[in-house]
Amino acid sequence: MASLGIPANTIAVLQKYGFQFQKKYGQNFLIDTHVLEKIISESEITADDCVLEIGPGIGTMTQYLAENARHVVCVEIDDHLIPILKETLSAYENVTIIHGDILKTDVKALCDTYNEGKPLKVVANLPYYITTPIIMGLFESHVPLSSITIMVQKEVADRMQETPGTKDYGALSLAVQYYAKPEIVANVPPNCFMPRPNVGSAVIRLTRYDKPPVEVQDEKKMFALIRAAFNQRRKTLVNAVSNAGIYGQQLGDAAYRPWNEKQGIDKKRQQDEPGSLYDKCAAEHIEQTVANDEQMEAQHKKQCGEKAIAEQYAHQREWHSD
Repeated sequence: MASLGIPANTIAVLQKYGFQFQKKYGQNFLIDTHVLEKIISESEITADDCVLEIGPGIGTMTQYLAENARHVVCVEIDDHLIPILKETLSAYENVTIIHGDILKTDVKALCDTYNEGKPLKVVANLPYYITTPIIMGLFESHVPLSSITIMVQKEVADRMQETPGTKDYGALSLAVQYYAKPEIVANVPPNCFMPRPNVGSAVIRLTRYDKPPVEVQDEKKMFALIRAAFNQRRKTLVNAVSNAGIYGQQLGDAAYRPWNEKQGIDKKRQQDEPGSLYDKCAAEHIEQTVANDEQMEAQHKKQCGEKAIAEQYAHQREWHSD
């Protein structure tokens, strides 16, 4: 029976193995049974499902998943946690432990091996600094998925489900909503974790669309266009695209004028009114979000000095600088 959601049991396991939290992995273990039960309920796990868990930690949520799913495949990067997982999950025959980096793991192969190529359900308590690369990596690789239910930073969850016309709506909102329907199903305070994070968290369920809401010929070019537009929010779309060099050359207004006229778009309306309250609030929010990412990146690089940290944050900033 699942037992690690009880703080005393988690502490006992950590002390037994002398485990030290690795800040470079952004480890914050859940210690609240109500939150764990809520995640299992909202992820809609059934006895027919194969679940991919990213970053199982000491196996706290894995135990709950194993008691509800047909099979659970968990991928853990920290080699110090592998022996702990082998003990805490020893009673569950339907769990496969894989030691590896999810960003370098062939998830399609896991799907073929453990679920006959049918869609997986992803459930995870993700490290905040690498949330976006993991989510977008799963979506962009077109791995068979039916849903992704994850614990993330509250601010990021809000951005994922934002709608047009709000200051938080941006490239990440568009990207996630192109692939899935987002819904925040729970807000989780810092005291539900060990150690406590400095920010609030939220559980968000991303239900994958059978088909995207719009059809595009080139997804990569579409997302490059989206990032260019939001990265230079105060410029016209023409100038933003031109400056980004998406089409390999500098484009002038003339290239877009026929399309704009056909769509009834006034050039002056292609950008926010200079000095507007919305513009100022959006700019301040963007600057703060990027500053937060840069601060976290500096801390991680100082603590672990790994080149991979810089690469992961670079991917995160692509979607947060909007």
